[in-house]
Amino acid sequence: MKSLRTLNPLFWKYRKRLFIGIVFILFTNALAVFAPALVGEGINVLRESSQDYLAPVAEATSDSEITKIISSNDGIKLPHILATIAEYTGMGNLWNGEVKSINDVHKLVITIAIFQALLYLLTFLIKGVFLYFTRQTIIVNSRLMEFDLKEKVYAHYQNLDSSFYKSHDTGDLMNRISEDVSKVRMYLGPAVLYSLNLAALIIMVVGVMISIDVKLTLYALLPLPLMSVGIYFISSKINQLSDAVASTQSDLTSFAQQHISGIRVLQSYAREAKSADRFESESDEYKKHVLNLVKVESLFMPIIILLVGLSTVLTVYIGGVQVIEGNLELGHIFQFIFYVNLLTWPFASVGWVTSLVQKAEASMARILDFLETDTEIKSGTETITYPSLESSLVFRDVSFTYPDTGINVLKNINFELKKGMTVAITGRTGSGKSTIVQLAIRMIDPSSGSIEYRGKDLQSLDLGKYRERTGYVPQDVFLFSDTIKNNIGFGLDTNDNSEELFSKIKEAAHDADVGADIEGFENSYDSVLGERGVNLSGGQKQRISIARALVRHPEIIILDDCLSAVDTITEKNIKNRLKKGESDRSALIVSHRISTIKDADLILVLEEGEITERGTHEELLNRKGVYFNMFEKQKQDPDETNY
Repeated sequence: MKSLRTLNPLFWKYRKRLFIGIVFILFTNALAVFAPALVGEGINVLRESSQDYLAPVAEATSDSEITKIISSNDGIKLPHILATIAEYTGMGNLWNGEVKSINDVHKLVITIAIFQALLYLLTFLIKGVFLYFTRQTIIVNSRLMEFDLKEKVYAHYQNLDSSFYKSHDTGDLMNRISEDVSKVRMYLGPAVLYSLNLAALIIMVVGVMISIDVKLTLYALLPLPLMSVGIYFISSKINQLSDAVASTQSDLTSFAQQHISGIRVLQSYAREAKSADRFESESDEYKKHVLNLVKVESLFMPIIILLVGLSTVLTVYIGGVQVIEGNLELGHIFQFIFYVNLLTWPFASVGWVTSLVQKAEASMARILDFLETDTEIKSGTETITYPSLESSLVFRDVSFTYPDTGINVLKNINFELKKGMTVAITGRTGSGKSTIVQLAIRMIDPSSGSIEYRGKDLQSLDLGKYRERTGYVPQDVFLFSDTIKNNIGFGLDTNDNSEELFSKIKEAAHDADVGADIEGFENSYDSVLGERGVNLSGGQKQRISIARALVRHPEIIILDDCLSAVDTITEKNIKNRLKKGESDRSALIVSHRISTIKDADLILVLEEGEITERGTHEELLNRKGVYFNMFEKQKQDPDETNY
């Protein structure tokens, strides 16, 4: 349990609630042990009453003989528990022991039976209350610890860099925060609860049983350890099959999700029948694993019933012999049968709890493996100052090599993004344009060289404060399944729903040339988007993403080829509105379209990770180089009219 020991601080954090839960467990089990004792003593009293009064009276032939039988006895002996209650509560008048006729015998026996029945029901009522509070402490405790653990995992997700997410599947990461944490919670809650309950119950029940008869105790408990072993092996097999079911279910769900999401492609290629055949095959595989699981699960209850039945048979046989020999009272046999059934589930839970602990250990090891992963992009501690420098962002001899592939993407990149200036980067696919953007927002760090912001190395600055001053629009637009208003205002650090905030959102939407589109929707800015903005066109999604960046009024706006899905007229409108924005705002624009970047103050042309050309649009055209060739090819495209 090396991995699970790391959870001990959580137990300590909620130690008060855990201690109260243990107290409730003790009270619950004390009442559970008390109830069978009521039954046992009640049966003993009824048996003694029958032997001393009812049986002799039934054999009597005259009233005088009946009177003689009654007067010769000292009275019905109260059960020990009831006698104690009568002594401390003054309720002895209910059964004063004066028996003068057979009717008095019947009345007294009925009174005792009714009172014991009421006491039995009251015992279970109080036990139920304590059991409720037990779950409200132990199980709720586990939910609180689960919340803390999920919060810790999610917080760690936020700190990890892009290289981590490139090497891990989204499904695996989701599984760690959902399935793995849930399995750990089963250890924190049910496993702890049943373990404490088993320990308390065994000590109390076995202690009472031994005080009554040691031999009968040994025989009665003999099958229960066998039950624990059997349940352990069955639970282990169930766990293996459950994992297989979960895996095939995941495959089936993924298959269905992909084909539903890609239904238009599926139908356009007329692959519906092929898809249905594959789905049937995946479903058959899932069904096979489920049926195997059901077969093994069907052994669970029969084993419990068989061994409990064996324990009951041994109790009745050995107890009966003891009663015949005069070493045991009849009521104790019934009491033992209650105790055996009381111990059934706790003993059966040993195997189940062991299985829970094993699964939690494996899941916690996976979680720790993830939590111990350190991010390569660590925030600095320096605050951002505002010296009177013209340069906002400076690349100095920056090179970058991907560590997993060894590919040298950028080589000795140098440029300055001055305050109020627009720098554009263009080049062929794979030339390193997007890598420069990733470096600029510090999603990755350069392999060599340095990047400075306002005169300080970017790596030394508080990363969160730096990113608050940037507005980034990625090439692959991502929108949340939320209202358009909340998507645009996502980057604002406020929960305010004031008119002033809404005014900022509308202004940003119009600056991104998407305001008219949004206001044409039925619910306007309150329209809820589908998954990843599926109910919008590509251009609308890109423009909403631009509005999300603009609403923050960033010092540096970074556009990573984000105007590719809009026409040239819309593109021109967006650029004009960007120019009318804050005069101190700097812009770093990546695009393969000359129409997007031709008005930039500085254009960088990348070839195989190196800057081969730099200058303004006119200067680069005059050089008749790579940029000129790109311009001539795009000018011939009928869709490119903005030149």
